[in-house]
Amino acid sequence: MLCRCDGCTVTDVKEVPPKAGRQAGARWTSGTGLLLALLATVVWSGSFVAARALHDTVPPVQAAFWRWTVAVAAVAPLAARETWRQRALIRRHLGFVTLAALLGITVYNTLVNQAGLSTSAGQMGMIMAASPVVMALYERLGGRRLGGRRIAGMAIACTGVLLLVGNGSLSVHFAPGDLWMFAAMLSFASYSALLRRRPPEIGQLAFLLTTFVLGALMLVPAFAVSVVVQGGFEPTPGTVGPLLYVGVFSSALAFFAWNRAVALIGAARTGIVYYLQPVCVAGLSFVLLGEPTGPGRLLCLALILGGVALGAGRGPGPADG
Repeated sequence: MLCRCDGCTVTDVKEVPPKAGRQAGARWTSGTGLLLALLATVVWSGSFVAARALHDTVPPVQAAFWRWTVAVAAVAPLAARETWRQRALIRRHLGFVTLAALLGITVYNTLVNQAGLSTSAGQMGMIMAASPVVMALYERLGGRRLGGRRIAGMAIACTGVLLLVGNGSLSVHFAPGDLWMFAAMLSFASYSALLRRRPPEIGQLAFLLTTFVLGALMLVPAFAVSVVVQGGFEPTPGTVGPLLYVGVFSSALAFFAWNRAVALIGAARTGIVYYLQPVCVAGLSFVLLGEPTGPGRLLCLALILGGVALGAGRGPGPADG
């Protein structure tokens, strides 16, 4: 572009069209959200292996309580100041924050630990991989169109999950632990859908710390009963190590990444990445726990990966386009 100034011609820098800038920003947002969702999914995969590893040494409620106690200790140095500054906002939205803590902290993790008593880590990951379907249904009820590509990706990935659970057949038979895991999946999907309504004025760290504290406090009565009835557990490297992992990485790191991903790209699109969880869990459980795998399982995992690749692209947003 040329402009005239004091009798001389000056060549101005070519401006980037506003549309191109918006497209670049959208690509950055999309890529960042998908990477954060992937990070959370990989880290959470290890928590199912940890839950299974602890199933015969730490009672489920006690494992959940100590997980979130460790998580509070890990997040507090980073989030305490922001949480204190926003205490009035948190009190104003206490009902919402408490519901999020109940679904995503208190109930979800306790059910995962309970499921670990009677089902394998691989099976737990497979059932949890169905949660994106519920997340997508929540978003559809909220007025968002999912688009044909995303629906096709979910269908392919969900078929892979069902084949995995049914050992190559679409006829699925659930064990008691599978039913506990199904309830955990519903709780987590509800939590993820709820995140889209998180008051934007509450910071991510303040929200995390508050939900962790509330979730741990709601576990205290059940924790006390468990200690009295079942007794405590012996702190050894085999018990403390997994609890530190789920407290620091699966809680503090993964929940921050997941919540941020949902804020950037929405629960339905974030949930598509979650289909990768059975792939990660299968690999970790094979390496760390010796749980079997085979060609049929690998074929099902390929279906899941293909569905994720198809469905993770940008799709329609709100119903108005």
